[in-house]
Amino acid sequence: MKADDASPAKRILLGHIAGVHGIKGWVKIHSCTDPRDAIFDYQPWLLGEAGVGIEVLEGKAGGKYLLARLEGVNNRDEAAAVSGQKIEVDRDALPQLDRSQFYWTDLVGLKVINRDGSALGNITDMLATGANDVMVVSGERERLIPFVMDVYVLQVDLDQGFVKVEWDPEF
Repeated sequence: MKADDASPAKRILLGHIAGVHGIKGWVKIHSCTDPRDAIFDYQPWLLGEAGVGIEVLEGKAGGKYLLARLEGVNNRDEAAAVSGQKIEVDRDALPQLDRSQFYWTDLVGLKVINRDGSALGNITDMLATGANDVMVVSGERERLIPFVMDVYVLQVDLDQGFVKVEWDPEF
């Protein structure tokens, strides 16, 4: 393992180490990526608050969790030492998206305004529902607004920090 100089502001959360698996140092992984095994595509993983960089030597499906064998983690005790840690990557490790796609981490915190310019609040979370993603917008009250481009979402301006929506403010 080696220390990494990526600042927390540049790190993107991909999942966490959920526990140990067996006696040879394998760990259980909870992934936030879609598809879930895409977490193995991003290297190095940055673990914990210090952002210690670690390479994934091997990864595979293991039922409810993914399983990984990590550099420098060779037995159950070493696996237990990293258990519970967040898995993050440097923002630059993620692929560039086209103009119509967005990473959730880039949307959280943006101001949400209606077509007429009235503020509805800020995006505090994103939810996957199966049919479409949903923005959790918190302002004077909480609203759940489907993230459907050209239907409810009219414009996303990351530089200016807002999402313009077509949404009844009373709903």
